Amino acid sequence: MSTYTPDVHSERVGHLGLITLNRPKALNALSLAMVRELRHVLQQWQDDAQVRAVVVRGSNKEGPFGAFCAGGDIRYFHQAALSGDFTLDDFFTEEYSLNHLIQNYRKPYIALMDGIVMGGGMGISQGAALRVVTEHTKMAMPETHIGLFPDVGGGYFLSRCPGHLGEYLALTGHVMRGGESLHVGLADVCVDAAALPALWDGLRQQEWASGEAVVAWVRAQSQVATTHALAVTPKWLNAPIDAVFGLATVAEIEQALQGQDDWSVQTRKALHHQSPLMLCVTLEQIRRGRHMCLADDLRMERDMVRHCFQTDHLSRRGVHSETVEGIRALAVDKDHTPKWQPARIADVTPEMVLPFFTSPWPEAAHPLRDLRD
Repeated sequence: MSTYTPDVHSERVGHLGLITLNRPKALNALSLAMVRELRHVLQQWQDDAQVRAVVVRGSNKEGPFGAFCAGGDIRYFHQAALSGDFTLDDFFTEEYSLNHLIQNYRKPYIALMDGIVMGGGMGISQGAALRVVTEHTKMAMPETHIGLFPDVGGGYFLSRCPGHLGEYLALTGHVMRGGESLHVGLADVCVDAAALPALWDGLRQQEWASGEAVVAWVRAQSQVATTHALAVTPKWLNAPIDAVFGLATVAEIEQALQGQDDWSVQTRKALHHQSPLMLCVTLEQIRRGRHMCLADDLRMERDMVRHCFQTDHLSRRGVHSETVEGIRALAVDKDHTPKWQPARIADVTPEMVLPFFTSPWPEAAHPLRDLRD
């Protein structure tokens, strides 16, 4: 029986804990109630000796699979920010705590990432013992589109992609399709989407001696599709990503993209669509996160997200913040013409960026002070 919401279905079958995200009309975007239900169930199962592994999937309007999780509920973010709803703070604190729980889960946690996997969907999958994608997967961290930054541990897991791919994915919000995420270390195996129902039934029907046996079985079912996905290197990985996104500043990255080749044109166009301020904040986040453990990274991101909605050092709050304006333009009014402040990358200064990394809380009072890796 769900404690918080019917949008998360959970059941124990034999020695498996099975979770289905069931908010298909919102592409399973996470609400605070969903975050609480997931955390409640996972904590229960972590302490239940009968549960040896956990498997999570999403659902779409036609039924199970087809979508995993499109992120957090950004319309709720917008409404809460404008109304002063204190649960907005609770959402980020509890979501990041959930991300940390999954990353440090004491039993194998397997994420079946069919369809859209973005933002908060990455937060509940990147810590998995086995990250499974399909040919229908669309994976990205597109938060800079809405004047935010790639949170939910993005500073940790993106910065650990090879070379400077993390900076590229974080700044552009590039969408990886199908098995492309295998090539950058953000997925482990690939299966055919049509095989997912049989795989789910196979998990339910067997007796499992250990969680490791569950992981090994799913890997075996994934072997052929994974081999095929790894055999084809995505064209975009042949672009000079390291040379460009390893540069020191966003302004230098923008300057390096002045060429007329297709990759430079499209990448420059992507950057010019984002908030210049949050591009610079995001670059700093990835660079710092590369040298942090997950707990410290999540604490840093909790500081950052507070500043996104209460940017007091820029005398901005609510409707005047980059994040609220970005969500308005993308998801509320849908005019896709956000009015960024400042409007140009060249006009962003360190004095605008660095305060995002100053904690508004004393260390002993930080909402994520108890996280340990």
